Amino acid sequence: MAHYAIIGQGSIGRRHRDNLTALGREVRVLSWRAKGPGDLDALLEGALGAVIATATDIRLELVEACAVRNIPVYIEKPLAFRLADLDALLQAARPIADRSIAGYMMRYHPALLAQIEAPVAQPYGFALEIGHDVRQWRANWRFGDSYAARAEGGGVLLDLCHELDMAHVLFPDARLMSVESIGHADFPGVDFATRIMLGAEGGPVGSVAMDYLSPASLRRMALRGRDQVVDLDLLSLSETRSTGGDPVTRSWTFDRNDMFLDIMRDFIALAEGGAVSDNPVLPRLDRVEGSARLIAAAWEARRFNGNIEGGFA
Repeated sequence: MAHYAIIGQGSIGRRHRDNLTALGREVRVLSWRAKGPGDLDALLEGALGAVIATATDIRLELVEACAVRNIPVYIEKPLAFRLADLDALLQAARPIADRSIAGYMMRYHPALLAQIEAPVAQPYGFALEIGHDVRQWRANWRFGDSYAARAEGGGVLLDLCHELDMAHVLFPDARLMSVESIGHADFPGVDFATRIMLGAEGGPVGSVAMDYLSPASLRRMALRGRDQVVDLDLLSLSETRSTGGDPVTRSWTFDRNDMFLDIMRDFIALAEGGAVSDNPVLPRLDRVEGSARLIAAAWEARRFNGNIEGGFA
């Protein structure tokens, strides 16, 4: 039976495995760390598509292996953390890019899609923020043993780059202005808190902030326009809009995994020649270069401003 290949057996690889299975597809999984000679060839033989859920810095060779076999790919975010590496990856993926997807699953969040459907007019400011104490992420998990603790490909900017992608979706003309980070003496080159300033000529100007430190989980967005202000809580799934009078509030009900299922359905449709969803910002690989370049440029532009204290090993 034709199958989907998943390369990587971390938590995200397991999620994709479960979702593909739930969507009725045959799945085969390869641990890149434990692979042996010929394992990749065997995995990709007859594959309809491949999900690349490995560490970021080894994805180029996997994209090349899939492209030469005409196998579309679902590449987890970020695509790359250096601009030169991004250029190489996009070049390698060119033959399959219009049938492949980048893993920007937050583009399926109903609150973000609501802003695209009814954008704030004449925007002058915005702020996106996400924070969570990384030590509380998962049971039996240690930060020091994870990809996140690596100077090459780790850190909060890359880990939580969905916020930067969403900012680019909403304000594609906003350019990178500055990137300020706080590190940790035990993990040189790893950012634990980062604030990115973006701005477009004539507005808007705004910030994207992410951290591994907040004792209370938060994920929110503030959009400011001449005639309307919007505040969103992406965890409680609520939105408040105000034009100066009584604010109007609405909320959504959905499960976080719904976004992963929706993006996987679109990948399956691309891979099998079916009809994709009507998502206006579907992250097809040949349409996400601007966002991917912003993320890589921001990572390269980080300026560290001292260290946070505390045990994170």
